[in-house]
Amino acid sequence: MAVDSFVKADPVLRRMRRISPGEQREEAVSFLETFARETAQPAAEAKARQRAVVRELRRTGTYVHTAEELAFGARLAWRNHARCIGRLWWKSLEVYDCRALASPAQIAGQVFNHMEGAFAGGRIRSRISIFAPARPGQSPATIESPQVLQYAGYLREDGTILGDRQNIELTRTAIALGWAPPMERSAFDLLPLIVRDAEGHRHLFEIPDALRQEVAIEHPDFPGLGTLGLRWYAVPCVANMHLTIGGIEYPCAPFNGHYMATEIASRDFADRKRYDLLPQIAEAFGFDTSENADPLWRDRALTELNAAVLHSFRAQGVDIVDHHTASEQFMEFVKREQREGRTLSADWSWIVPPQASSACPVFHLGMTNLNAVPNFFISRAIDGNDLRVIRVDERRNRWLRRYDRAKQRWRDWRRRRDHLLQH
Repeated sequence: MAVDSFVKADPVLRRMRRISPGEQREEAVSFLETFARETAQPAAEAKARQRAVVRELRRTGTYVHTAEELAFGARLAWRNHARCIGRLWWKSLEVYDCRALASPAQIAGQVFNHMEGAFAGGRIRSRISIFAPARPGQSPATIESPQVLQYAGYLREDGTILGDRQNIELTRTAIALGWAPPMERSAFDLLPLIVRDAEGHRHLFEIPDALRQEVAIEHPDFPGLGTLGLRWYAVPCVANMHLTIGGIEYPCAPFNGHYMATEIASRDFADRKRYDLLPQIAEAFGFDTSENADPLWRDRALTELNAAVLHSFRAQGVDIVDHHTASEQFMEFVKREQREGRTLSADWSWIVPPQASSACPVFHLGMTNLNAVPNFFISRAIDGNDLRVIRVDERRNRWLRRYDRAKQRWRDWRRRRDHLLQH
């Protein structure tokens, strides 16, 4: 099979960035320079490492990160990720080098250990487990589930939906692969973990009972909310994003943080493409939702629902942050980046909370997504092709800056051309 045909047939390789050997070398050298500068690596050692990596890239098209480079690269990817509001704690990310684990059972076992340690009795710790990287023309085992813990979505015969709307197709896939939903289906049935091996075969792993840490959502002043039976899992662990470090991609690198309340209350429960429960929740609070009612019932319901989520997590001793505190923490991150002489990379539409947006300091902050590497991305078609080496903080003369812009325009044009030719 030709390489292009193989890439088209493999869903993992199809999501990967397609960068030229020159771009890969540029990303590798840039990363190694950053690693040397920020870890105080001796100059001679840093130069020798860069020369060795460039030779290996020219000879084989890839190279192997040291354990120290891998850990630093993962933390740097978090620092660069423009969509995350919680980057103040990027240095505290716990990095687990799992590149030697290749089988689906080994991957699932490590992920479950990761989740157990991340929960830490409710004092949630940010972790990442990094499995084997992709090699030229070779796809490693990956996790197909978008998150390690997530709820099923069932499409009923009458067209109504039970559970999480965004997981309807994933639920069908799990059932087709042999997963048996509970006899009495509910809106909060945890799906199994789906791992795809290097040959493309899918494997199911049921979530162990010890990892089913869920929080029942109740309101201290509106007991009616408890009758809806709402709950949510304690640890959000994203499992299907690619990690790219120095021109090397890690398609399997699940990572977790802790929740901001609006993610659950204002989005997961309220979004029409998710649970779409806001009218029922408002009625449980006793608010008038009729046609002639004050339309601000939605705002009141969302505020009280956020209060309920915060109350419930805190009552069970599980870490969570409100959107005002998270915004203040992000502003502190901005100040620290400025003190270090680094230009902020942020995506306004992701950083600004969906609740009380203009009351949060981040609402008034100008932001630009620099798309800097190292970073995390979903796929090359969505955001991967925008990633690049960023030199805005380097002292470069006018001609080098012009060269950088011209080079990037050429690369962007070539990617658009290749995309059109493929489709």
